[in-house]
Amino acid sequence: MEKYLMAIDAGTGSVRVILFDTLGNELFCTQSEWTHKEDPRYPGSMDFDINTNIEIIIQLIKDILTESSIIPANIAAISTTSMREAIVLYDQNGKELWACANVDSRSNDEVANLYKISDKLETELHQISGQTFSLGAIPRILWVKKNLPEIYNNIKYVTMLNDWITYRLTGVISVEPSNGCTTGLFDLKKRGWEPSISERVGLRNDIFPVVNESGSIIGHVTEGFAALTGLSIQTLVVAGGGDAQLGCIGMGVIGEGDAAVLGGSFWQYEYTTNQVEINDACKVRVNCHAIPGTWQYEAIAFFPGLIMRWFRDSFCELEAHLQKDTGESIYAQMEKRAIDIPAGSHGMICTFSDKMNYFSWKHAAPSFIDFKMDSSFNKATFYRAIMENAAFVTKGNIEEVFKTTNRSPESIVFGGGASKSDLWCQIVADVLNMKVKVPVVKESTALGAAICAGVGAGVYGSFNEAIDMVVKFEKTFVPNEANRAVYDELYQKWESVYKVHLDLADQGYTDHMWIAPGL
Repeated sequence: MEKYLMAIDAGTGSVRVILFDTLGNELFCTQSEWTHKEDPRYPGSMDFDINTNIEIIIQLIKDILTESSIIPANIAAISTTSMREAIVLYDQNGKELWACANVDSRSNDEVANLYKISDKLETELHQISGQTFSLGAIPRILWVKKNLPEIYNNIKYVTMLNDWITYRLTGVISVEPSNGCTTGLFDLKKRGWEPSISERVGLRNDIFPVVNESGSIIGHVTEGFAALTGLSIQTLVVAGGGDAQLGCIGMGVIGEGDAAVLGGSFWQYEYTTNQVEINDACKVRVNCHAIPGTWQYEAIAFFPGLIMRWFRDSFCELEAHLQKDTGESIYAQMEKRAIDIPAGSHGMICTFSDKMNYFSWKHAAPSFIDFKMDSSFNKATFYRAIMENAAFVTKGNIEEVFKTTNRSPESIVFGGGASKSDLWCQIVADVLNMKVKVPVVKESTALGAAICAGVGAGVYGSFNEAIDMVVKFEKTFVPNEANRAVYDELYQKWESVYKVHLDLADQGYTDHMWIAPGL
């Protein structure tokens, strides 16, 4: 009997249900966009609509079973992954009380109040949890406490979004460490809840469900959910994880010193270790990996993929027409032109995302600078400069992690949508001066969830065995020495220019591209 593995991947902008075989081949995929609406009463809010979104997931499961025509009982296991930081609050009966998406930013006042408790509080908690107030659940739950006290008083549990999907499948409320740790309420080394953190920030310390490591069996699909979807009650449901961590599993980045860049709307640099330490120089995030006994230093670059999409939609009308006529994508057309632009884009640089500073996390106003009024500076030049900015941020983030670990990777695995561009891969290799390996499966997060499902179901004996079976590499990019020299010089210029531009934003002359709550 042929077995299958199902992944449910709940991203910020869309949700997917993907069916894999046990060799890691994607067989079928159903997908739907979803939106997270702002409550007009609360600026910056981004509510997660529990009722609407579970109906979307149910329909996608029904659709994939119909499209694939497989026998549901042949799905050995299901696992889930999601955007990180999105949280769900429940009452004692398991009813969802409140939920928000990861981009929710309503808690500025709560962050400011946390800073008033002690100017050392954030740093001290970072030493325990690896998190700051920028993205974590602490300010958001404090916001609920202040603004929705009737909900706060009835909270029994808090989980992450991927855990919520698992709960709907099984009826079991639990949390796994790779996403749960992003709440800021975990002891990172113990990979579990730390109630003393709650007490220090003024939150209840009795709202924490059981923690199960990724790859652990949570239960079977319930009869009720099977009736809604067509799934089988024989199918196991296995703990998954946060999107970046499962993306690393899907790229084989699980061992000491392994490193990855996930190039999507945001770019994450992930450095894997079996021994985690957080010192005073650490300005990055530290998370539990989805592999038991393993952690990752993480540095995030804001918006490289979204910036490229903005450029496409704002300046590529002609290419859009050509795409309709020829079928060649706008990105492919622009890459053909940008590859002829010399490394360094004739000395022009752009300021979009900056390297990560988790304690003062903000970005200068977007800009292109030092371009000349001649034909060398055309659309393709600006396109390539955007690619180079993303690589410079990645280089800076690797340097930031090095300050804490005193170690750098020998090579990088590059996944996500950006890794589909050979030019971008080569630019990253040249700027970092290291080999860049590209896996066959670019969208690796769902594959990581399928691997978790397979490990839990005993399809694979271990994560290492699973990776040996399913993770394959398509290309390796080697640094070009001539280009590297150009980029070394331009990177120093980029750093200096960025500091000036950030200062302009800090003084109010320009607007920050993004700034963390409370700053």
